[in-house]
Amino acid sequence: MSKEKTASLINLVGNDFKHFHAHKTCHIIVDSCADFAPDVPEQLGVEVIEFPYVMDGVEHFDGSYKTISAQEFYNHMRKGARITTSAVTPGRYLDVFTRAAQKGVPTLYLGMTGGLSSSIDAARQAAQMIKDQYPDFELYILDNLCPSAAAELLAIEVTRLAGNGLSAQELYNWAQDARYFIQGYFTLDTLDTLAAGGRIPPAAAHVGSKLDIKPELSYDLNGSLTLCGMCRGRKKALRAILKDFRENYSRDPFLPIAIATADADKDGDWLEKEIRKEPGCEDVVIIRSHIGPVIGAHVGPGMVALVFWGSDRREKISLTDRIARKIRRER
Repeated sequence: MSKEKTASLINLVGNDFKHFHAHKTCHIIVDSCADFAPDVPEQLGVEVIEFPYVMDGVEHFDGSYKTISAQEFYNHMRKGARITTSAVTPGRYLDVFTRAAQKGVPTLYLGMTGGLSSSIDAARQAAQMIKDQYPDFELYILDNLCPSAAAELLAIEVTRLAGNGLSAQELYNWAQDARYFIQGYFTLDTLDTLAAGGRIPPAAAHVGSKLDIKPELSYDLNGSLTLCGMCRGRKKALRAILKDFRENYSRDPFLPIAIATADADKDGDWLEKEIRKEPGCEDVVIIRSHIGPVIGAHVGPGMVALVFWGSDRREKISLTDRIARKIRRER
């Protein structure tokens, strides 16, 4: 996708939210694993906590590719660079939350899903320390339960509602329910990175490569990765994503759609073109972004993700899970 087209989409989102930015009743904090499109956090007026990663022994921070391009990062991966990630420490969260408490503006943190990172637990530890030191300060910690660009869509809508005057507590309550209405589907170029991360057996990755198997994945109600299906070839995997889009999309023209790729812009362009053919999608805002280094380290180059507001994901849980949820409520 051209830089000019990407910029126009960002400007459109920015113009939509510019007047809300000046009237927010809540300080909103997000993290870099939301894989924001360039300049969107600044347009929204949210604070970003950058997650750390180490590449070939050197520590870096996930800064939306401000110091390294997405293509450069994924080329390093293709050449065998060793990349590891780690959770944000309670101390880092404590610094951020302390500054917010000193300003006194009610604050909401939308954190990386606990299904993929322990950082949300560190955030809660820091929040408890803040509560002890600043008992009157309003601080709310929300597990997104959805990774990458899904978290970006949630943050955009939370910011808009903040501009409409919702309080921090109202935003927290709203987001607790809204996060289940964000659908996300993606495919990978290979299964190797999942095998390297211990999510599938190495033998399965090897067989998948030999047979040109491409997975279609999503995330469950806990924010953990879940396998939707296996496809023979890249194009079939992309068409499977489109099928799930058609079946679950809310068809609300006022809510943006997000396409995020890991140095796979051509496939992202194809996906966007196909979406534009769908009824009601001719003029919907489509936000394009790159998968950041932290998530990219685990999915590898070639990932393509489609994220959108859709049907309630809780309605698809199994019968046994429904019973378990009922038991938890009755405790």
